Amino acid sequence: MGKILVTGGAGFIGSHTCVEFLEAGYSVVVLDNLSNSKQESIRRIEKITGKQIDFYKADMRDEDAVRKIFTEQEIDSVVHFAGLKAVGESVEKPLEYYENNINGTFVLLKIMREFHCKKFVFSSSATVYGVNNPVPYVENMPTSATNPYGYTKVMIEQILHDVCVADPAFSVVALRYFNPIGAHKSGLIGEDPNGIPNNLLPYIGQVAVGKLEQISVFGNDYDTPDGTGVRDYIHVVDLAKGHVSAIAYANQNQGFIAINLGTGQGVSVLEMIHAYEKACGHALKYRITDRRAGDIASSYANAELAKKLLNWEAHENLETMCADSWRFMQQNPNGL
Repeated sequence: MGKILVTGGAGFIGSHTCVEFLEAGYSVVVLDNLSNSKQESIRRIEKITGKQIDFYKADMRDEDAVRKIFTEQEIDSVVHFAGLKAVGESVEKPLEYYENNINGTFVLLKIMREFHCKKFVFSSSATVYGVNNPVPYVENMPTSATNPYGYTKVMIEQILHDVCVADPAFSVVALRYFNPIGAHKSGLIGEDPNGIPNNLLPYIGQVAVGKLEQISVFGNDYDTPDGTGVRDYIHVVDLAKGHVSAIAYANQNQGFIAINLGTGQGVSVLEMIHAYEKACGHALKYRITDRRAGDIASSYANAELAKKLLNWEAHENLETMCADSWRFMQQNPNGL
């Protein structure tokens, strides 16, 4: 089986995907600049799998560093997670987001072309459905965004589509994730962002473990069953397995395709808080605050295409997602 270059492989989704690739028999090479992750996660992936990873601490925008990896390793395919991903920060720093996410992808594609490497799985996002499409989201809906982070995903998908038109031997699977949560059942790897978390689940986890005082619920006047935002939460291990299926698909098919990875079920913020209370065994303090700019009422997937083309579907339920997340928080209260 070929070697896979995983950019951003020390991060939350990247680390869990490396575990699944290694356990499926692939060799894994990781490029990560550790701007929002820690090298400790690489050691823990190796501990879980008993297999070694070739790790390069480098920035994907550094052409020489990326070329060095392709020169030293026989890279067969690329799974591209690396990128800045905080919605709010992208509004404050649009130039940094466009420069990092898009330019980094340019460099990768340029070096891939140089080394005749033509299989690419891209970490896209449900954010590309924008605010005007009705739920559940289906892959053939028009794409748009409400913030620079979202637009980097929209633009990169377009670039990848155009690359496939120009070179029919290219194979790209753009996986549109919904909301990954949970952690590996070992408790060794999980979501460990630097600083105050931007995402709901690690924030809830830090409140549960006593590091943060309370959860802010942004708005309770949405057109949803309890007024709070509804999202499609997917276990990160289910999501990671989707990438193994996507590489298998890319090995058999050419061209560009976008595929949703979600459960197809919506869960509200309050439902999530109550599910986590059950997992950690105590009440969590929260307060209702104003809506956040750019947030939408509901976002959940139609996940039929993944089932049909990748033979993949999500298996883990909300209870398991919260229990696994809580186990990781308890074992790593101060992060990795």
